[in-house]
This record gives sequence, structure tokens and C-alpha cells, in this order.
Amino acid sequence: MPTDTFLERLRPLCLAFPEARETTTFGNPTFQAGTRTFAVLDSYKGTRCLAFKVTPDAQDMLCQQERFFVAPYTGKNGWTCLRLDGEVDWKEVRRLIERSYRLVALKRMLAVLDGAPAPSRRRAAR
Repeated sequence: MPTDTFLERLRPLCLAFPEARETTTFGNPTFQAGTRTFAVLDSYKGTRCLAFKVTPDAQDMLCQQERFFVAPYTGKNGWTCLRLDGEVDWKEVRRLIERSYRLVALKRMLAVLDGAPAPSRRRAAR
């Protein structure tokens, strides 16, 4: 699957989350909840991968599978990569990025994700 196709599939999944936005960091498409990153489409040693954040226990479990590896530089903070060079289960990708989003998003974003109405950004006059 060409790189553009990965991004075309990933972009709507990531931007569906409350207050999610796309930017570029170090030349890579990066998805953020506000200002905090939850997914990056990246390459390591010639392999396309999706970087996302998980808990330390989840990272240990995932990295027992060959298709996952600890992200260089940021792995100590829970960042993990999924190799995209084989068959990609996009339902799994959706679950992984949602977990990552939940780890970095603000409470108001999570409330909206879980079905609460979006809070008004307007302050009441006193």
C-alpha cells in the first residue's frame, strides 16, 4: 500500500476525534488532540509504521508480536510502532489510535468522545 494510501486511510480515523488536528513534525503527518500528539505516520529503517502511545504494560504485550516495536527515542514514554508493511487491520488501527488519544486528550475532549455535549467555549458574563 503506497504511503499516500496509508495517510488517506489514517486521516479520517484520527480527525474523527474531538478537537483533533493534523500537523507535520519532522516531516511526518502527525495527529494531535489539541497540542498533544496521539499518532504519527512514520518510517524507521525503510519500513512505514504508525507510532502511537500506550501504557507500559500494553507496550510490553504488543511488542511481543513481531509487527510491533518500541519507538526510537520516545519508547520509554510508551510510544510504540505498528509496522505497515504487511496486511493492515484498520479496525485494530482504530482501536490503537483511540487508546492513544484517550491517554493524551483533555477531560473535555474525552467527555465529548464518550457522548457528552460539547462544552461551550464562551464564558458566562458576571
